[in-house]
Amino acid sequence: MQDDDSFVYDEASGEWISAADAAAAAASAGTGVEVRDAVGNILADGDQVTLIKDLTVKGAGQTLKRGTLIKSIRLTGDAQEIDCKFDGIKGLVLRAEFVRKR
Repeated sequence: MQDDDSFVYDEASGEWISAADAAAAAASAGTGVEVRDAVGNILADGDQVTLIKDLTVKGAGQTLKRGTLIKSIRLTGDAQEIDCKFDGIKGLVLRAEFVRKR
């Protein structure tokens, strides 16, 4: 059963729009952001990346060494940030300029 009276807030326009219109706009827009790694390769959800520089992780008291493999990244919608999972670090977000696609 679909509720035709549901509305969602569109942050881009600052207005309430119907859920059907929001779904159609999201489907036609896609991600819209092209994320590139340090050498210019286009990144996508699920890619594996390797760090090209030692990075100190704030709040975790840990350093990720150059050459560390990060599996199954997710794009965040920002052209320079990717969401990652790594053992012992929750909510890791890396800048695309510090990774290379594998």
